[in-house]
Amino acid sequence: MHRTLVLLLIAFLAGPVVAEDPLRVAVASNFGRTFEQLAVRFSEETGIVVDSATGSTGKLYAQIINGAPFDVFLAADADRPALLEASGRAVPGSRFTYATGRLVLWSRDADDCVEALHASTWVALANPDTAPYGRAARDFLQQANYWQDVSGRVAYAENVMQVLQFAASGNAGVGFVAESLLNSPYAPTGSCTWQVPPETHSPLEQQAVLLTSNGEDERAIRLFEFLQSDAAISIISKNGYGESR
Repeated sequence: MHRTLVLLLIAFLAGPVVAEDPLRVAVASNFGRTFEQLAVRFSEETGIVVDSATGSTGKLYAQIINGAPFDVFLAADADRPALLEASGRAVPGSRFTYATGRLVLWSRDADDCVEALHASTWVALANPDTAPYGRAARDFLQQANYWQDVSGRVAYAENVMQVLQFAASGNAGVGFVAESLLNSPYAPTGSCTWQVPPETHSPLEQQAVLLTSNGEDERAIRLFEFLQSDAAISIISKNGYGESR
């Protein structure tokens, strides 16, 4: 038999070569750029391909509840991972805090961010019902007795990335964003940044959880081990997050 025909026959009998599906990770918007760095390092060390989707924690949670086939969820709070665990959609005991977020008030043009909060036509914050950073911003405004003054001038965004877009474009005079977004080399240039006191808002404890949509994927377990390694914690810290352990 001709050699070429033999090779074709062997290939046919062996069936098609199918590449392994990537590990699917749902990532809170504030952590998206940081996770890109982590995913590159993780893939270099393990050879595991990672595919991430970013969005507000609330929207990603809704997608998971409705059957989105993610393997891992990196939320911006602890509440949704706990709910997924309680409902059987996450592996029991897999939750851990991978980062602690920091909320800041940022403006493109103002000299004083707190003054701009009172003077600006529009104040941008993420939707408190779906985005933990938006909830933290509302907590601060209410605790500081600013909510009544500001509430009629709020421009709600889907997530903190969109908040930064609103403020950077000038459509909002000031916005409540994640400090981590300002550490990016691609971050817009601002005129003032003010860190919101963490005791004035709900904790931004960001938790990860293994999902059960595809069983307990060994690759996901390896990702979790990596996220708790010194190398990953160093990357997370350099991106503007507090201690995770």
